[in-house]
Amino acid sequence: MTPGLMIAAPASGTGKTTVTLGLARALRNRGLTVQCFKSGPDYIDPAFHAAASGRPSFNVDSWAMPAALTDQIAQQADSADIIVAEGSMGLFDGVATPGAWGTGSSAEMAQHFGWPVILVLDPAGQAQTAAAVAQGLARFRPGLNVAGVILNRTASPRHEALIRVGMEAAGITVFGALPKSAAITMPERHLGLVQAEEQSGLSTLIATAASLIAQHVDLDALLHAANAHPLPKTSHMPTPPPGQRIALARDAAFSFVYPHMIEGWRKAGATVLPFSPVADETPDDTADCCWLPGGYPELHAGRLAAAHTFRTRLQAFGLTRPVHGECGGYMAMGAGLIDAAGIRHQMAGLLGLETSFAKRKMHLGYRQATLLHPMPGLPNYSHLRGHEFHYATITAQPDAPLAHVTDANGNPVPETGSAQGRATGSFFHLIAGVA
Repeated sequence: MTPGLMIAAPASGTGKTTVTLGLARALRNRGLTVQCFKSGPDYIDPAFHAAASGRPSFNVDSWAMPAALTDQIAQQADSADIIVAEGSMGLFDGVATPGAWGTGSSAEMAQHFGWPVILVLDPAGQAQTAAAVAQGLARFRPGLNVAGVILNRTASPRHEALIRVGMEAAGITVFGALPKSAAITMPERHLGLVQAEEQSGLSTLIATAASLIAQHVDLDALLHAANAHPLPKTSHMPTPPPGQRIALARDAAFSFVYPHMIEGWRKAGATVLPFSPVADETPDDTADCCWLPGGYPELHAGRLAAAHTFRTRLQAFGLTRPVHGECGGYMAMGAGLIDAAGIRHQMAGLLGLETSFAKRKMHLGYRQATLLHPMPGLPNYSHLRGHEFHYATITAQPDAPLAHVTDANGNPVPETGSAQGRATGSFFHLIAGVA
């Protein structure tokens, strides 16, 4: 049983990710083996965690995953000394209608695993009132252990002292207070943080965050607070791999794939064969299927349109073997993509889909899907859970729908995905199959 902590907050934008990265690296610098997890469906943060901890980070999710799957994923920490899990949004935020396993909140994950919660509070414009916020969060859910807070972006020593007075009166432990620092500000774009592999200065940023954590946070007290429930060892049957030899697009345009999915494919005996469409590389000829993950094809649309070898070889591949795309990969499989400047770029043409970023519209949320057409590794009528997050608009979708899709509350979603021959695609990223 590896002890752990859940780094959470009242809301997004408080600095959870920066604190998580700094804490993971600071503990690693002490010689500890740190295992990170991400509560919820965010597929960008785990790559940052991996850069800080030196080992892969995995998503755990109480809405999209059965408990047996989250418990199996948690076994990744068996060889670690400490777990540092990062929450999503606010501590109690999740879907309005609980699913079979929960709402997807960070509080549920913390309680399930027995991880004490460390709240990251940004007290801008507050002093003693920050203690009322912390106290309210600590008392809101019976049985949830809120161990204390880390104050982030305090304005001055006087500001910190006023907040500490309020926290002491409220009985809230303050593990540390970080001053404002432009050096640990992380760049963002429309889907969240700029990807880890795109940030040349990431190593310096993480080192700086770790130094601040080591100077201003009581690491010994945090380690003492860490805890976890003993959990049964599970052997949950993961979503089956789409093939035994999987050509996986992997570059700056195609990087959004859940780590537990790839881990599950490999544990099932599949071989993953990465290639870069942006570099005009092609699927391995020995592969028996091709998987195009999500990402940012709109930022690389010109290079993808010019990648003639990739497009023609992918078309030939799709004549005899299945090809599946998720979100960005789905758009790249279509006939064309219009970028934010209104310029249309030719895509691979395995599907008739036309998408546009000229007028952005956010699509965000959990998805439930029942397949109306088989996709690689999954037969008709398979029940799936996933997550959708993009700003694309469909201007044409002439192919047969891939699935009947609803949101977490059961409301129909018009983005059904597409199927044509051996080619399939969807805007939702697959998280788990549902028995």
